[in-house]
Amino acid sequence: MFWAGDRGKTLARWLGTGLLGLFLLPMSWSLEVSVGKATTIYAINGSAILLPCTFSSCFGFENLYFRWSYNSTDTYKILIDGIVKNEKSDPKVRTKDDDRITLEGSTKEKMNNISILLSDLEFSDTGKYTCFVRNPKEKDLNNSATIFLQVVDKLEEVDNTVTLIILAVVGGVIGLLVCILLLKKLITFILKKTREKKKECLVSSSGNDNTENGLPGSKAEEKPPTKV
Repeated sequence: MFWAGDRGKTLARWLGTGLLGLFLLPMSWSLEVSVGKATTIYAINGSAILLPCTFSSCFGFENLYFRWSYNSTDTYKILIDGIVKNEKSDPKVRTKDDDRITLEGSTKEKMNNISILLSDLEFSDTGKYTCFVRNPKEKDLNNSATIFLQVVDKLEEVDNTVTLIILAVVGGVIGLLVCILLLKKLITFILKKTREKKKECLVSSSGNDNTENGLPGSKAEEKPPTKV
């Protein structure tokens, strides 16, 4: 059956769009950027903090471009950017906005690490930090990931009292269950041995009774001699 007119054009357009989507779907998933599982990290004023970022590509990369940017309520700026030539080359910095920033990146062992170290933290460093990557080998496909940094005067100590109590209770219950199981096995063993001894005793008693009744293999009672 042949399609003609508007129906044929609609079908062709639908098929074309579907095939194009299937073709582009792996491409959209091939370049991945990650800043770790934590969305927010805390650091003390005056200290240093490592802002992690790694990338991966199913199709490899050449002259991959990366940059770190900072964004707060009233400020946006590019902190550092650079190029990773290929899988055998370490990242190279092109421009850097702040001398407190150090690139800690490496491509050794396929880590594809473009993390940065931010030293001498100030309260004004609080904000969003975005790691952006663009891969020319994938027709300039790009991706990014963001992490929030909160600079504080001091880190709050976490009270683990409740956690320790719960762990102690759970440990005690487990220990009690283990003791009960061991005691149960011990009692079972003792009862088993007791039953075996009773059984041996009954068998022995039965043998003695047979002996007294003069059965074969038994010792008969001595009868007095018959008088003539």
